[in-house]
Amino acid sequence: MKEENVILVNESDEQIGLMPKMEAHEKALLHRAFSVFIFNDKNQLMLQQRALDKYHSPGLWTNTCCSHQREGESNIQAGMRRLQEEMGFVVDLQESISFIYKAPFDNGLTEHEYDHIVIGKYNGTPEINPDEVADWKWMSLEDVKIDMVKNPQLYTEWFKIIFEKFYQHINILDNESNS
Repeated sequence: MKEENVILVNESDEQIGLMPKMEAHEKALLHRAFSVFIFNDKNQLMLQQRALDKYHSPGLWTNTCCSHQREGESNIQAGMRRLQEEMGFVVDLQESISFIYKAPFDNGLTEHEYDHIVIGKYNGTPEINPDEVADWKWMSLEDVKIDMVKNPQLYTEWFKIIFEKFYQHINILDNESNS
């Protein structure tokens, strides 16, 4: 199977090139990525546990799914594609916030991503792809926040960073709507 390329970007999210995914992670180069957050009607977040044979962060809990856009693919298209591939369903998604983060791993790889958060609603049961996902569950944002403090070793490094940014964003929106 041919390794996928990631889209290298500058700090304004403008494409500056393509590179094989592993090489970009070895060199810690900034590239475009997306993170999908799926909520149910109870405002709980669908988490996935990464498959146990993933090359990094196996067995750790993370957001509903995440990956890299393909050249010419929008954030929404990429999110819907990967949601189908990993979780076995597709819903309408909308863009939320985006930001740059960097997370080094013990294996020498580094996630250095311009990450686009996309969100959607779903109340069903996913049909998880066992090559990608070991398990899944619903959790309230508050319970995720509390559990991350108690058990940080159970969560992917990028999810801890992304969740904090997303949680701050949600609180800002809640405060604005309550004003």
